[in-house]
Amino acid sequence: MTDELRRGRASLAFSFLVQGVTFALLVTRIPAIQDQYGISDGLLPVFLAAVPILAGVGSVGTEWLVKRVPPSRVLRWTQPVVLLALLGVGAGDALWQVAVALGAFGLSVGALDASMNMLGVSLQRAYGRSIMLGFHAAYSLGGIAGASAAWAGAHWDLSLFVSYLPVVVVLLPAALVGSRWYVDADAGADAAAAGEGKGGPVVFKLLLPLCLVMTFAYIGDSTVSNWSAKYLQDVLGSSEEVSTVPYNVYMVMTLLGRGLGDLGVRRFGAVAVVRVGSVVGALGFAIVAVAPGAWTGILGFTVLGLGLCVIVPQTFAAAGRLFPGASDAAVARLNVFNYVGFLIGSPLVGALGDAWNYRGAMLVPMVLVLMTLLYARSFAPETDRYGDGHERPRTADVGRGSNGL
Repeated sequence: MTDELRRGRASLAFSFLVQGVTFALLVTRIPAIQDQYGISDGLLPVFLAAVPILAGVGSVGTEWLVKRVPPSRVLRWTQPVVLLALLGVGAGDALWQVAVALGAFGLSVGALDASMNMLGVSLQRAYGRSIMLGFHAAYSLGGIAGASAAWAGAHWDLSLFVSYLPVVVVLLPAALVGSRWYVDADAGADAAAAGEGKGGPVVFKLLLPLCLVMTFAYIGDSTVSNWSAKYLQDVLGSSEEVSTVPYNVYMVMTLLGRGLGDLGVRRFGAVAVVRVGSVVGALGFAIVAVAPGAWTGILGFTVLGLGLCVIVPQTFAAAGRLFPGASDAAVARLNVFNYVGFLIGSPLVGALGDAWNYRGAMLVPMVLVLMTLLYARSFAPETDRYGDGHERPRTADVGRGSNGL
């Protein structure tokens, strides 16, 4: 293991942390953004939907871009754009200004997410062991820090610009300095993979199971971020103060689960970790759905965070293994389904809650998370999937059905 790889791992982890801070500062201050710009309740969903849609566009564009420049360069210059876009959200006073800022945020965050995970997949391959969960643990830590900073800004009644400015002033130059040590560990890997018979384009039929798992995971995640407070307050009768607890404990448990998850993958394998995570995540939703009171509901969200947190990092890692000769393209396409899950999750639970009830609505993401079990074998290395100790070309899987079994 070289010092270059170690520095690359540390600098990429810092990039994940910065992105966690940035995203949390945006989503936790949505009510303040709405008030600052006079965005109506009817118009707000349009703005909220536009960000993940544009992020999907940015992720698809990154697949094309990394054919010409390395992912490290994309990440180096998109992270400052994301930070400046966040500052722009807090700086304006006209509707068109926030529309431009959120548009820039969406496009750049799609490229940022895709390039970060491309580098994470390539570094994990270079390390030869699971390290992907550690990067996402850094993101969770950043999310906790960002949410805490947002709480402080709201508590002291600071304007959005005043709240965001110190964060951007500190993190932007730090991210630029850290970017000096990014490592494109897959440089030349495409040619090597092609020589081993594992190159070629991304076959969507093979990638589809992982895309579905990614969608299911983010439907679950968006349910927590968008509905946990409302559920506790309106369904379980908690106070407004207590209703803020579920998301915080959820983020803490994602940090804990991801911090320990790489050890679990090394010891038991990715398939076992994903299966356990799916069952634990579904159990968390079940507890939430039947909870008699607020603190039982908080317990459910706690369990949910511990289970759900391992799925997404392993999905990116599995895509890299599935297409070792085209891992950047596979990650970019898979990343789009991150935003598909967010687009589906919040309105799905809201519509079911209004038409039926919110307890019943919680059972839908529970079932979707459990469906991950159907595709768990897609997370296995090639040798494990065939069970005979011999690696075969990925194209042999094409006729094995959409779940790659």
